[in-house]
Amino acid sequence: MDYTEPPGPAFLFDLDGTLIDSVYQHVIAWRGALSRMGIDLSVWRIHRRIGMSGGLFVTALLRETGLTLTQNQIDDLQQAHAAAYTEQIDTVRPLPGAVELLRELTVRQVPWAIATSGYAKTARLALSMLKLPEDTPMVTRDLVRRAKPDPDLFLAGAALLGVDPRHAMVVGDSVWDLLAARRAGSLGVGLLSGGYGRDELERSGAFRVYADPADMLSRLDELGVRLGE
Repeated sequence: MDYTEPPGPAFLFDLDGTLIDSVYQHVIAWRGALSRMGIDLSVWRIHRRIGMSGGLFVTALLRETGLTLTQNQIDDLQQAHAAAYTEQIDTVRPLPGAVELLRELTVRQVPWAIATSGYAKTARLALSMLKLPEDTPMVTRDLVRRAKPDPDLFLAGAALLGVDPRHAMVVGDSVWDLLAARRAGSLGVGLLSGGYGRDELERSGAFRVYADPADMLSRLDELGVRLGE
């Protein structure tokens, strides 16, 4: 029969908690930055917001505390977080299987890109960790109007690859990744490596959930990547 040939799979990866083990460094960095402004928040409250854009992150946390900050103070807070995270960069490592997963997709000519709520200044530090070249397809917060849970990052990532977002799969570790994926019209794949539970990820739209990139690599056939062709 004649029919439209379906497109092959393409992947849009979150970065922190998905490809690199950096969630808790971000939590500590945010806690330190907040503490220096006299804002004391429990670590678990901060962790629940990791993956959102920095501006929404601050807004959500301030709502919980009942405090208000000027835009200049919010900007200072975000800069303090970036500086505190950079100080810890030597402790950040790729998650198990991340390097191998990206290499395997590249060998099989499966399109992929990284789309992260982080700014280029900190996000691009991950490229060398992942053994990736500087021209790796990457969309950072600097390049889009809004970050997660808005879909802009994933829409831009799909455009960078020249694929329809509906034919891409978003791989992320947080509910914010999966909400943004749904709004972009993409299938969501959840990883447990960022600290969210399977139920939370599935309720947010993940149609598959894996422990980490290594687990996903071993099950690529479930995602339509043909291993024997």
